[in-house]
Amino acid sequence: MEKKRALITGVTGQDGSYLAELLADKGYDVYGFMRRTSADVPAPIEVLNDKGLIKLIYGNMRDLPTMQRVLDESKPDEIYNLAAQSHVGVSFLCPDETWDVNFHGVERLLKEATDRNKQVKFYQASTSEMYGSTPPTHTETSVFSPVSPYAEAKVKSHRLIEEYRSKGFFTCSGILFNHESPRRGKIFVTRKLTRAFAEIKLGFREKVGIGNLEAGRDWGFSGDYVRAMWMMLQADTPDTYVIATGKAHTVRDLIEAVAKSVDMPIHWEGTGLQEVGKDAQGVVRVEIDPRFYRPREVDALCGDWSKAKQKLGWEPSVSFEQLIDMMIQSDIREIGAAHRA
Repeated sequence: MEKKRALITGVTGQDGSYLAELLADKGYDVYGFMRRTSADVPAPIEVLNDKGLIKLIYGNMRDLPTMQRVLDESKPDEIYNLAAQSHVGVSFLCPDETWDVNFHGVERLLKEATDRNKQVKFYQASTSEMYGSTPPTHTETSVFSPVSPYAEAKVKSHRLIEEYRSKGFFTCSGILFNHESPRRGKIFVTRKLTRAFAEIKLGFREKVGIGNLEAGRDWGFSGDYVRAMWMMLQADTPDTYVIATGKAHTVRDLIEAVAKSVDMPIHWEGTGLQEVGKDAQGVVRVEIDPRFYRPREVDALCGDWSKAKQKLGWEPSVSFEQLIDMMIQSDIREIGAAHRA
């Protein structure tokens, strides 16, 4: 039996790396579409590439010729579109880039892929940010109310996926709620906090600044969520699925969990912008920084993943507490190793 061929855009992100490992383990020929940067290739992808388990092809979602080239070279049976300008806050600063990558890039990729192979299976990474401030808990049929350029572009791409599906193409959307891992970028709040408290624990830092303490999110593990992506493309029919844990926590809860993981319980004093989080000795470890507030905030997001369980047999395996501990321990090891080097 001929091996399946998969193309992953955004392969150097946390989801891309976990998905590449999953598909390589399942015997796929894996191709990774990656944007050229001055940064090093992330370690998991570099290892897979060195072992011949993935082939990296440089390109850009904003550049049609390179997109055509990667499709002609990879000839994929399955495409996982994970590429995006994925930071909500940055989307307010760079709205044109966000739209060009997060919508027009999807538009280009879908057209070129389906022109070449009408049987290709296509996964699109949609997002819980599309729901905006509509009341939780959210399902596949909940109303979208985007409040950022990132979310607006994602809604339009989501509708495009539905349009292609209505024409008979195998196009799936995963409405993924927040998902994290030790591979999460350091600019995202979870990794920012685990990194900061690892540095505090090791004596390399005193405190961390944070924005809205009351924003609530449904946080899961990236490794669980990429498994759901693969399962969607193995189903008999294409569809849209919410992937979540069904449990929401505030940023305040997140800070308390991270601090507890390093045996540094936090208590709160003050109100509003003057509120601070102190350790048992009264040292300020967390303070509010208005720079980290979004122009428009999404108050709370929580997902109902019952459809994915019923139709795909998917369920999350890593709890919120296990996820935080996994991330903080990884950061402690990484920081310790860097300072020993």
